[in-house]
Amino acid sequence: MIIAGIIGVLLLCTTSCTERKLNITGRNPVIEGYYADPSVIKHNGTFYLYATIDPWGGDSLALFKSTDFENWEKVALNWPTKAQCKSEDSNDSMVWAPSVIEGKDGKFHMFVSVGSEVYAGISDHPEGPWKNVNADQSPFVRTQKEDNIHTIDAEAFLDSDGKAYLYWGSGFDWKNGHCLVAEMNTSMTKLVSEPQDITPANYFEAPYMIKKDGVYYLMYSDGKCTDSTYQVRYATSDNPYGPFKEGKNSPVLHTIPGTDTYGPGHHSVLEEGGKYYIVYHRIADPSAKELLREICADELYFGNDNEILEVQPARGQ
Repeated sequence: MIIAGIIGVLLLCTTSCTERKLNITGRNPVIEGYYADPSVIKHNGTFYLYATIDPWGGDSLALFKSTDFENWEKVALNWPTKAQCKSEDSNDSMVWAPSVIEGKDGKFHMFVSVGSEVYAGISDHPEGPWKNVNADQSPFVRTQKEDNIHTIDAEAFLDSDGKAYLYWGSGFDWKNGHCLVAEMNTSMTKLVSEPQDITPANYFEAPYMIKKDGVYYLMYSDGKCTDSTYQVRYATSDNPYGPFKEGKNSPVLHTIPGTDTYGPGHHSVLEEGGKYYIVYHRIADPSAKELLREICADELYFGNDNEILEVQPARGQ
């Protein structure tokens, strides 16, 4: 009986600890400081969160790691930096909007915006060392300014059939956003198809693709990331190329007057413990002269008819 009691206590403690580790929501912001455009992965029991450094990006990216999504340790990255990612077409834009994914090859792949072009990196571990997939250090996707496409916000998607895709694109002057997609090779080191414009209704930037029960959910941001109009929308299709139909209850995350949820957007989605979480940024202080954003996380729910339900951010935070 004593042994059984001890085992019971141990099991209770183990369960409690596991539940505590999975308690991702309820502590917004989840990281102290000003960061944006989060990308989150989990590897060997550790969460890795990559983000833009505010205001308006830095010379490099921020990386944090945690085993419980509550206590975070900052980690230095060797790549990318502004100095390492330059081409003859680069502009002054800093290092923005990381997307990190583990490939079928067991390696980690990063897509990042620098100088309004997309660069791709590869590593054996989430912390690096990282290197450009192109030996000549050139961009993965070069500027498309001549086509009135802002070449930023690239997001990788690995389909259930093993095919890999890259989604990206925005617009200039806060209008005419474009969303493009192209297939990549299995090692995600080059594009193997011509980019296609698949822009859904009310799209501006920050595409993010998830697939659930055979349905492709293209999520994205609309409005200006500098004010209350920024919000997350979604559209669905039975094909990664679309056509996409916007959800009838889109947008699903937006400014909520009287709360700290102001200008939320540019998100990623984390699937953990059978649940989905939307990890995004919001504007920390709308009255500040600089654009300062902070990282938040809330649970993402799905309803009937392939709907994503409206996100209910934790109040009073």
